Amino acid sequence: MSSICRRLGSLSVKIPREASLLSQCSGFVSTRCKFTKARIRMELFSERAKEHEKYGGDPDQPHKLHIVTRVRSVMGRPYWEKEAVKHLGLQKAHVPVIHKNTPAVNSQLKFVKHLVSIKPLKTPYGLPTEEDMCHTYINSKGELIVHRVLQPLDPKTIES
Repeated sequence: MSSICRRLGSLSVKIPREASLLSQCSGFVSTRCKFTKARIRMELFSERAKEHEKYGGDPDQPHKLHIVTRVRSVMGRPYWEKEAVKHLGLQKAHVPVIHKNTPAVNSQLKFVKHLVSIKPLKTPYGLPTEEDMCHTYINSKGELIVHRVLQPLDPKTIES
């Protein structure tokens, strides 16, 4: 770069004083300034609380459980992503795994977010009890469906 400026300086061209104070080459634009500026839009750093309505969530009461499914392969990925996938129990692809919505789990999901699909687990019928656990399943919409077992009332009321 300095050799280019020397060659241009050897030409018999008059350079104004202001331009010579700024740089040796007046018409030269440094490529360094093109690549050092941040090219990330500022909208990406804005608060995203308004998007809860778009995805069906409530910012005041976040969901308690995630349904995490691995949708991409870990072949050719760095070792820390492979370890995170193994620790989250996502060795097999397209097999849903349920995790708590805690900061510890969310920090691990952050490293593999490009490999997994994360959905909230919705409980339209409430959380199941121990007796109802064998009668629950997750449908394709991410809802936990509970088929409650009906318990008979007191035998005295049935006889009458």
